[in-house]
Amino acid sequence: MFRMKNIFILLMLFSCLCAEAIWTVSFNEKNKKFTLKNGPYSIELEATFTHENPESGPWYFAQSRDAVKDRYCLVDPKGDVQGYLRFAQDSDDVEILFIHRTAQNYGGTLKMSGEISGGERAAILCRARPSDSERVLNLNLGGADCPNQDALFSPERDEILSIDAKNMTLKNLGGGRAELSVCSDVKSAEQSSVSISLKKDWFKKRYAPYFKAAKFDEGKPAPSGWMSWNTYFDKATAEDNLSEARIGKKYLKPFGCEYWSIESWQENSDKLPVSKFHNLNLKPNPSQFPEGMKKLAEDIRSLGFKPGIWIAPFATGNAEFYNAHKDWFLHDADGNPLSCWNGIYTLDPTNDEVTEYMEKLFKTAANEWGYEFFKIDGMSGRNKGYCAHMFERPEVRAAFKNPDCKNPFERCVAAFRRGIGNDSYFLACQGHLTGPDAAYADAARSGADIVSPNKPVMWKNVLNQAVCTANQLFGHNISMVLDPDTLLVKDLDAEQARVSATVIALPGQLTFFGDKLAGLTPDKMKILQQTLPPVRARPSALYPYFRLPEVWALSIKSEVLGSLKTVALFNFSDADADISASAEELGLNKEKSYGAFEFWTQTPIEDIRLPFAWKVPARGVRVFGIFEKSDIPRWIGSDRHISLSGMEIAGLKWNADSLKLTGKILFPGDFPLSEFFSLPQGLKVVSARCNNAQAEIHSLNSAFKISFKPDSKKAQDHSPEDFEISFSR
Repeated sequence: MFRMKNIFILLMLFSCLCAEAIWTVSFNEKNKKFTLKNGPYSIELEATFTHENPESGPWYFAQSRDAVKDRYCLVDPKGDVQGYLRFAQDSDDVEILFIHRTAQNYGGTLKMSGEISGGERAAILCRARPSDSERVLNLNLGGADCPNQDALFSPERDEILSIDAKNMTLKNLGGGRAELSVCSDVKSAEQSSVSISLKKDWFKKRYAPYFKAAKFDEGKPAPSGWMSWNTYFDKATAEDNLSEARIGKKYLKPFGCEYWSIESWQENSDKLPVSKFHNLNLKPNPSQFPEGMKKLAEDIRSLGFKPGIWIAPFATGNAEFYNAHKDWFLHDADGNPLSCWNGIYTLDPTNDEVTEYMEKLFKTAANEWGYEFFKIDGMSGRNKGYCAHMFERPEVRAAFKNPDCKNPFERCVAAFRRGIGNDSYFLACQGHLTGPDAAYADAARSGADIVSPNKPVMWKNVLNQAVCTANQLFGHNISMVLDPDTLLVKDLDAEQARVSATVIALPGQLTFFGDKLAGLTPDKMKILQQTLPPVRARPSALYPYFRLPEVWALSIKSEVLGSLKTVALFNFSDADADISASAEELGLNKEKSYGAFEFWTQTPIEDIRLPFAWKVPARGVRVFGIFEKSDIPRWIGSDRHISLSGMEIAGLKWNADSLKLTGKILFPGDFPLSEFFSLPQGLKVVSARCNNAQAEIHSLNSAFKISFKPDSKKAQDHSPEDFEISFSR
C-alpha cells in the first residue's frame, strides 16, 4: 500500500509538471490575433492567420461554431465554415494544423505572420536542423539574420525553440524576439502545418553534458596575442619573448593584440620531448629565464600586454619530484610508473593531495607571478597520450588510488579553474566541448598543432585547421571560444596565408600569432593586423559539419552601416576553380541589384550576378563584401579587417542638400587606412578632409578610395577622427 501510494504521488507530480508546460491558446476575434503562451518558459507567439482565395477573395478565421471549443473555423465570404485551424499539443510541443472541411477541393494561400519571443534578451536566432544540401557555413555578427534560420536559442538556459514549416522566414527583432512568417498552399498537406517545439538541455543532451554558456559580450573580442612555440619551439628565452613583444607593441598592439604568452619555460624544457620537461616544479629553466617568471610577467605588462603562460600539469619528467611524491603517481601492476605525453611520471587524479597541488600550482602562477592567460595542455587530445583518454582506459583506472572514481579528468579541470580564479582566461589546449572542459574553460583548441616541431607550416596543416574549424564551429561563442592554433604566415605563400587568416578571422576565433615578427615582410605583417581584433561572431548552425564547405558567409548588423554581408569563397583544391553560391544560400534577393568589394585584391566590383560565382586560385580564398546598390554614396569596404565589418567607421551620414558624406573613423595608431565608397551615377567626388590625418582621393569608375594617413602625434589617443567628403553633380 505504501509503495502504491508513493507511485501515485510521483505520477501526480509528473502530470502536474507536464501540465504546467502545455501551451495555452487564445484568440481575439476583433483583431484576428492568436496568442500562444508557454508560461513556465516565458515563451509567447502572437500571430494572425489569413486565407486568400484566388476566386472569392479573403476568408477569415473565427471562434468555433460547434461544440468543439479547441479549434477555430475558416469562414468564406458567404459566412460558411470551410475549414479548421487546430493547435495539437504534446507537452512542450505544439503543431498548428490547417484542415479542409469534408473533401472540398479549394485552393488558395494560407499566411501566418506574427512575433515570437524566446523569453529573454540573450536568445539568438539560429538553425537547428541540418540539411544534406547545405553548402554554406553561415555566421552572424551583431544579431544579423542568416539564411534558413528556424530556431531561437537561449545559451543561458540551454533551451531551443525550433519552428518547422515550409516557406518560412524568421527575422531577428532584437531582445530575444523574432518576426515569423509562413506562406503555404492550402492544397498541400506538407505545407499546411507549423510545428513549434521547445527542447530543454539542447547542448547538454546532444553534444556537451557539461555545457555552460560562454561569456559573451558584443563589445569584448576573443583573446588575441602571440606565443613562441610554433617558431621557437623549446628554444625561446625570456629575451626572445620580450624582443618579439617590443615588435608586437609597435605593429600589433594598436590593432587590438592583447596577450603575450610564454611557452616551454620549466627546468629541462629546452630540449624535446615534452615528457622530459619538469612540468610540476614551478621552477624556470635558469639559462633561458634567469630572472624568473614573475619578472617576465612584469616586463610583458610594461610593454602593454597581458602575460600568458603554458603549463602541462598532468605529469613530469623530473625523477627527483617523482621520488619525493611517489604515492601521487600512477603505476602498473609491476610497479612501473605510467607515462603520457605530459611526462614520464603521470599523476593520479583520484588522489586528493594531487588535485590540491594542481590548484596550488596555478594559484602561484596567477596570484604570485601575475599571469592572466593560461594555456593548459595535454587535455582531451586524440589518444592515450592525452590525459582525458588515458584516465578512461581500464588498465589505468585499475591503478587509481580510488578505482571507483567516476570523474578523474573533471577533478583536474576543476582544480585548474580554482587555481587560476574566475578572472583569468583558461584555454584548454586539445580540450573539447564534449568533456568537462566546457564547464570550466573559456576556450578550447579545435584541432592538432599547426606545425610539427622544428618544421615549417605546410598546406596540409592549413587544410586541417579549416576542417577542424568547420566541424567544431557550432559551439564557438556558444559553449567556448574556438582556438584554431596560431596563425603562421612567414613560410606560406600569399594565397595560403590568406586562407589561414580568413579561416581564423571570419568567425572571430581566438587569434594568436607565432612567427618571428622581426622576419616578416610588410605584406605578411599586414595580414596579421587584418585579423585584429577578433570579431564577436557566432555560428548560425548549432550542429557540426562533417564536410568542409567552400563558402562561408558572415551576416553583419552594424549600428553605423546597417546590414552587411561578407562572403568568403575558398578553393581548397590544387587547381584554380569557380566557386559559387546561390542567392537563397547567401540570403540575397534575386530581384535586387548588388555590387561587391573583394578584400584581398582591394577591388570594387560594380555589378555581380546571382548566383554569385568567382574564379579562385588554387589553395586560395577571395573575400567579398556584397552590398545592395544605392543612389547615394555608401561605404563598401576597406583594408582594415578581413570581416569587412566596418569596425573602424564610428559614424557615417549623407546630406543630400550639401552633397556631403560625413563620418568618424578610428585609426589603429598611426597606421594608414584605405576606405572605399560607392559612387552613384551623376555624382563626382570633389574633395576629402579628415581631422589629424591626410586624406587623398583615388577615383575607381563606379567607386572611389580615400587613403587616410593619420598624424603620428595625434593618433595615439585612440579616439575617432571626423572626416568629410564633398561631391558635385
